[in-house]
Amino acid sequence: MKASEMKKGQAILVDGKLFIIVDYEHVKLGKGGAIYQTKIKSLTDGLIQNIRIRSEETVEEAFLDKRKFEYLYSQPNEHVIMDLENYDQVTLDDDAFGDGTKYLKPNTELQVSMYNGKPVVVTLPTTVDLAVTDTPPEIKGATATGQRKTATLETGATVSVPAFVKIGDVVRVDTRTGEYVTRV
Repeated sequence: MKASEMKKGQAILVDGKLFIIVDYEHVKLGKGGAIYQTKIKSLTDGLIQNIRIRSEETVEEAFLDKRKFEYLYSQPNEHVIMDLENYDQVTLDDDAFGDGTKYLKPNTELQVSMYNGKPVVVTLPTTVDLAVTDTPPEIKGATATGQRKTATLETGATVSVPAFVKIGDVVRVDTRTGEYVTRV
């Protein structure tokens, strides 16, 4: 594909390595032709780098197969997920999930992007519902002042919640930001 057809989030191959386009900007140089100043993220090690691509250059697009998986369980530094189409189980390390492991509970549905049969990107649901296992007691009148407190969830994650949330409540947490959304 031509450089002018690039999109954010698209997978490309650069020097035989798989990258995701994070951002790009069309820049017109003084005397020369236009270029695309492109920020790309490596899917193997997560490093971000900047490259310049001339407008007339072609970029090799990589096609990722997106499939639904279900999270089953974790062992130390390993997580087992199952393909919902053929029920194959795959074991991934912590790096595949980043800090998303603290929002995983059994039977959570995930989207996994595969390249040449190997999982490269794991996408968690936008929000998850988790039970509160530990939090300080409610303070009377705290709802008027909007005070917050720390709550520990069933997966071990900690999140800042409003003062009215108590042990046993189920709260919705945004997996992208790690913030409390609402009580369920």
